[in-house]
Amino acid sequence: MAKLKEFLQQCYRVLRISRKPEAKEIKQVSKISALGLIIIGTIGFIITVLFVLAF
Repeated sequence: MAKLKEFLQQCYRVLRISRKPEAKEIKQVSKISALGLIIIGTIGFIITVLFVLAF
């Protein structure tokens, strides 16, 4: 029970100091995430093409 109480206190502390992100921050995170997905997808595509051509 003590661990649960400590966990809830920590959650409350985090929620108390957190804030809603601004539109600029949301756009920046979205752009970075999209770029990462594109890079990972491109690498996967290249690896697939190399394996298809090799075998």
